[in-house]
Amino acid sequence: MIQNDTIIALATPSGIGAIAVIRISGDRAIDITAQFFRSVSHKNLKEQCTHTVHLGHIVVNDKVLDQVLVTVFKNPNSYTGEDVVEISCHGSVYIQQVIIQLFLQHGCRMADNGEFTMRAFLNGKMDLSQAEAVADVIASNSKASHQMAIQQMRGGISNELKVLRQQLLDFASLIELELDFSGEDVEFADRAQFNMLVSKIRAVLKRLIDSFAFGNAMKNGIPVAIIGEPNVGKSSLLNVLLNEEKAIVSEIAGTTRDAIEDEVIINGVAFRFIDTAGIRDTEDVVETIGIKKAYEKAEKAQLIIFLVDAEKFRAQSSRVIGELEKVKARFKEKRLLVIANKIDTLSEIQIADLKSEIPNALLLSAKEGTGINMLKSELTSLVNIGALSSNETIVTNSRHFEALNQALESISAVQKGIENNLPSDLFSIDIRECLRHLGNITGEYDVDKDILGNIFSNFCIGK
Repeated sequence: MIQNDTIIALATPSGIGAIAVIRISGDRAIDITAQFFRSVSHKNLKEQCTHTVHLGHIVVNDKVLDQVLVTVFKNPNSYTGEDVVEISCHGSVYIQQVIIQLFLQHGCRMADNGEFTMRAFLNGKMDLSQAEAVADVIASNSKASHQMAIQQMRGGISNELKVLRQQLLDFASLIELELDFSGEDVEFADRAQFNMLVSKIRAVLKRLIDSFAFGNAMKNGIPVAIIGEPNVGKSSLLNVLLNEEKAIVSEIAGTTRDAIEDEVIINGVAFRFIDTAGIRDTEDVVETIGIKKAYEKAEKAQLIIFLVDAEKFRAQSSRVIGELEKVKARFKEKRLLVIANKIDTLSEIQIADLKSEIPNALLLSAKEGTGINMLKSELTSLVNIGALSSNETIVTNSRHFEALNQALESISAVQKGIENNLPSDLFSIDIRECLRHLGNITGEYDVDKDILGNIFSNFCIGK
């Protein structure tokens, strides 16, 4: 992207609203605005200090278009590091369009997606991982996803990698020095100390890589598959959790034949619930496909709810427990929550018997709403939110995840070379590769323009 021109875009959502904010950034941002802004106190906009707000009017051909507030940010103390002006006008679509068209005719051009944030990155106002976190903050739809995005925007992963990169750079410099004096048979880098550093880097990279599964789920919603036999109340449970009639509820077995998904936020965490077809032996071709899909959804879910019909359990306990054991064996790596539904149909004695036969099951009634709050508490307790409360760095970006894996591969090759007493020149290439992969996360190495364009193209226009 060209950086020596002045860009303009609507920074608030398009459409009618109480106010709209138009953002201009570039060398001529203040000059162009000053041509059409008339301060109520007759101030010259070009002479005003940075971070000041001015009341006045936008005047076109000696006619007042709108009363506005103009905020001035002078370089380098602005979001982009350039001169920035923000015009807060009334939210009329007509007013927005006239102002933008006026500025386009006098030296501005329309900003591309994410160009304001890209300029902030290119001007050193933030690193690449922080710039990407801006988009995550905007897109966050839950307390958890917002907290992770804010932590990254404040430099969470950047700070961790910065320390590791500097230590690795220091040793890499010593090793390069050894190569320069290879004929002298001297050793500048302590191999034992270097091996300890490499082990430390591997441990940090492994921890960050392992956090991605959790971080990605928290960012996009933790998938929860609701499985069980037909007519145990899976659709009813989904409806009560979503607080809407999302799934069809019927007395007819096998009503749900395709997976139904929707998202709900519970205690600040987004859960993506998936109602699946009832699991049973059937000759119906369509229902069989639905059951196959139910298992596929369960494979991809992080949590599985196995629903039992409490009313029919006494007569079919051995078969139901047998099905439960099969599910446990098939999804032994998954977190499994067993729920006995329809307890509103049982007496207190029957409920006590049910508790003894399935001691760890949650008892509820989707129809009456009994036990739903307990289920919500149990769901959030099953999620590892301790990392969020302790402000641990959690990886949520797939690009970072890929770069971390590549860095781990390179640093593992370095460690192997040290352990095998290989000459420095044979593993110095792997050190450089590790540094390059770590630098690609924060943009401290030369990042391909196509990659930058792809990253910032996902931003909204005014950001």
